[in-house]
Amino acid sequence: MRQLRILLLVLVCATLASAQTQTPPATQPSSAAPMPKRMTSFDVDAMDKSAQPCQDFYQFACGGFIAKNPIPPDQTRWGRFEMLREYNRAVSRQILDKAAAKKQYADANEQKIGDYYGTCLDQSATTAKKLVPAQQYLAQINGMKSTADLAKVIGSLHKQGLGGMFAWGPAPMLHNAAMTASWADQGGMALGNKDFYTKTDEKSVRIREQYVQHVANMLHLAGAPEADAKTQAQQVMDIEMKLANAAMTPTERRDTTKLDHWTKVADLQAMTPSFTWNNYFVEVGAPKIAELNVGNPAFFTALDAAIKTVPLAQWKTYLKWHFLHGQAESLPVEFSDETFSFYGKVLGGAQQQLPLWNRCMRATDGDLGEALGKYYVDVAFGGNAKERTLKMVGDIERAMETDIKTLDWMTDETKQKALEKLHAVANKIGYPDQWRDYSTLKVVRGDRLGNSLRANTFEFNRQLKKIGGPVDKKEWGMTPPTVNAYYSPLQNNINFPAGILQPPFFDNSIDDAVNYGAIGIVIGHELTHGFDDSGARFAANGDLKNWWSPVDKAEFEKRTSCIADQYSEYSPIEGVKLQGRLTLGENAADNGGSHLAIMALRSSYANGQEPAPKDGFTAEQRFWIGFGQVWCENVRPERARTMALSDPHSPGRFRTNGVVSNSPDFQKAFGCKAGDPMVRQNACRVW
Repeated sequence: MRQLRILLLVLVCATLASAQTQTPPATQPSSAAPMPKRMTSFDVDAMDKSAQPCQDFYQFACGGFIAKNPIPPDQTRWGRFEMLREYNRAVSRQILDKAAAKKQYADANEQKIGDYYGTCLDQSATTAKKLVPAQQYLAQINGMKSTADLAKVIGSLHKQGLGGMFAWGPAPMLHNAAMTASWADQGGMALGNKDFYTKTDEKSVRIREQYVQHVANMLHLAGAPEADAKTQAQQVMDIEMKLANAAMTPTERRDTTKLDHWTKVADLQAMTPSFTWNNYFVEVGAPKIAELNVGNPAFFTALDAAIKTVPLAQWKTYLKWHFLHGQAESLPVEFSDETFSFYGKVLGGAQQQLPLWNRCMRATDGDLGEALGKYYVDVAFGGNAKERTLKMVGDIERAMETDIKTLDWMTDETKQKALEKLHAVANKIGYPDQWRDYSTLKVVRGDRLGNSLRANTFEFNRQLKKIGGPVDKKEWGMTPPTVNAYYSPLQNNINFPAGILQPPFFDNSIDDAVNYGAIGIVIGHELTHGFDDSGARFAANGDLKNWWSPVDKAEFEKRTSCIADQYSEYSPIEGVKLQGRLTLGENAADNGGSHLAIMALRSSYANGQEPAPKDGFTAEQRFWIGFGQVWCENVRPERARTMALSDPHSPGRFRTNGVVSNSPDFQKAFGCKAGDPMVRQNACRVW
């Protein structure tokens, strides 16, 4: 549900976000599809023992992996994180292949995931239909008589999960996080965030030229003569540029107070007189809305100016483009191939698309994630993994309590507020307590586009029912097979899907030292998000509310600025540096999480004694190697550049070396000395 996810991503901190690409079609499901090798959490072969840990710890922990694992042609980044994702996708493929081949099903959900996935695999049938299934939607766009019709048409497109103009949907109220309100926010820019439109360096200009050509190619595939398509593509770019110029950057949006604009609908209407909000709300089926949050008022002022000045024919082209872009995978193969040629090759550097089964698995997970996820959990998540993870969570929460109580820079009054927030954090591990009900979602074997749009509408309607009601804190924002985790500041909870509780992050058969270094630091990372530069703006109950004294706030900002300045020094690719303020929350969480996790590990020692060495390394050395090896990776230069512009996470090398160079615990474990590269002279620490 693309539009709603845009809104919710503003309010969620995740461990890692990664987009990938696509490849040649398989036409029949194969229950004998090979499974990739399951990883180990501590891999001696991944190391480069010729490197010195105090000189370059990332090379020491990951040099062997980097040398032995070139990036596959269908990937833009290849690391142990991605390997786990592919392992989980292979597990899901086994489930889906069997379901797609069945004639009789165990239940309705098995039939839905089987029919959805099986239809997606039959790409030749989708291609043979050409654009016939899309004509009714394109006709609605072409049928507009004036810009007054935009509100109704964009409402119809949004309800079907398609982008364009802006984003709208439900989210918790900022000042009453127990209740759900509606949000209107910036959107409608298919190239990405503001920086992709406004940077003037040679590479950025070239990417915009290639983007316009991509839009022209898509419009030409949809029937526009080649010359007309080029003109129309430039018109699309001109509209998106108007929107981008008024948009906020990802760094600006990290400050949630800048998104806090509680507004009467009548005032929003006065702000955008050219767009009839009542018609939009009627079309999407919204409940009666008197007030909503407007994330970026300046954006809507610019949108109204664009509606007044851009001819209707150009708006039709713009909306047609967003339909083709949003549903490229559900259209004839030429559209998905063309989409890969820009988003996969130009922006990511991939050489070929992912296999069709992989793309179809992702689509099924996206639209029927908890139906598929229930089967995934049955196959891949068992034993005492949940209980062992919960024990680590408890140990790390107790470590944070000790840490807060002993901070020398925070006053007692603010410490008490921090402890109240910590004690209120809820922990969600593995999978939902109650699985989602898909009984009203109709999945039809053979209807690829219809299945996608109906799934989007199902999710849109499910979200719509939340407006005006209490927030369901038991709901999950990620599906069980997902390799990720997140902290929700408005719900004050941490969430760990079963998909990440696998090697190399968590191994039920390995020693605590490695698990605390891998998943333990991730747990500490997510917990620290509640107290990073963004999460610290929210109170224990999730409300956007200052709980800091002025003196503590100043000390906090001094320490976070140290981290921002440190990571701004790192360059993932020649001519490009990381944005320290954009990546600040994730970097602060990595640093804080490592400190909490090693405190928790030490609290687990029997009789307070560090366990005997294994594989030639002490327990605390294994802790740090376990941490570093989670982030072993190779990255294509195109992907590295795109990430530096838009990803709030630092690349693996810097999120590893950045942390250990600030850590006295690491330096003690490996005997590092002042002057070594992994010993920062002015080390940064918040928590």
